[in-house]
Amino acid sequence: MTPNAFLFDLDGTLVDSVYQHVLAWHEALREDGIDLSIWRIHRKIGMSGGLFADQLLREIGRDVDEGMIERLRLRHAEAYRRLAVSVVPLPGAREMLAGLTDLGIRWAIATSGRMETAAPNLAALGVDPNASVVVTRDQVRFAKPDPDLFVEAARQLDVPIESAIVVGDSIWDMLAAARCRALGVGLLSGGYGSDELERSGALRVYDDPADLFRHLDEVASRAR
Repeated sequence: MTPNAFLFDLDGTLVDSVYQHVLAWHEALREDGIDLSIWRIHRKIGMSGGLFADQLLREIGRDVDEGMIERLRLRHAEAYRRLAVSVVPLPGAREMLAGLTDLGIRWAIATSGRMETAAPNLAALGVDPNASVVVTRDQVRFAKPDPDLFVEAARQLDVPIESAIVVGDSIWDMLAAARCRALGVGLLSGGYGSDELERSGALRVYDDPADLFRHLDEVASRAR
């Protein structure tokens, strides 16, 4: 039987970095005189930086222009690079990627972050973007909840997107998976609840990468 391909989100799915992103956005927004509660910022993590800023500012009734969005994005990236020293792989992430490779199951990483913020996370995970398929926001026109990142990752793996399994921690990952007719699998390691992930299209929900890999036979066929 032909094995499935896995398309992984990065932040909150393979590395424990969601709250560093939240704090980086909080710092960037406060520097622009925008004081928002941490929980409100967390609800938008998983989108691209531009879409995140656009939607968040519109919610609070703040006028938005391209200059402000770009300024916030750059400030977020600068703050995140400082905070990224504390980022570590989520439990079982490295072992799962190695295990999939041993099983002959192809995988890729597709993140809404640009390489400027993804690079330290990939380094913490031990993934070389030149040796593995890694798709960032720099390579596609639209980020999540649009499906472009996952479609491009499947294209680079040379697999039909409809036979791929998208693994993510946010509702934006699950919505993107549904829009490209891939199977969505949710992880709780980014802070969203099971009910939210399931309502957004997750067929199964697991605690973290280690839990997913223990239950791999529930979602994927094996190469051997």
